[in-house]
Amino acid sequence: MPHISTHVLDVAAGKPAAGVRVELRGKSLITNANGRTDEPLLTGDLLQPGRYEMVFHVGDYLRAGQSSPFYEAIAIQFVVADGNRNYHVPLLLSPYGYSTYLGS
Repeated sequence: MPHISTHVLDVAAGKPAAGVRVELRGKSLITNANGRTDEPLLTGDLLQPGRYEMVFHVGDYLRAGQSSPFYEAIAIQFVVADGNRNYHVPLLLSPYGYSTYLGS
């Protein structure tokens, strides 16, 4: 079934980022010990072509590793062109930078 999924990796610590809240269109999930959500953020008929915004609430996670994080939340906007395929949107996180890409 087509879906949108994610995972968060802490590239500075070299490990998955557990406990990060991720929101997409009103759904909120928390990353597990592998830095992944236990289920997709969006599936099936709810996945329609259009603009999406995934918000990673990283402030608490970063605060646990340092006293004052630079990022509180990171919003990734992307476009779903084909509602019949999977979209995996990972976040590679460090205290002062991040990157993302369309994964598989």
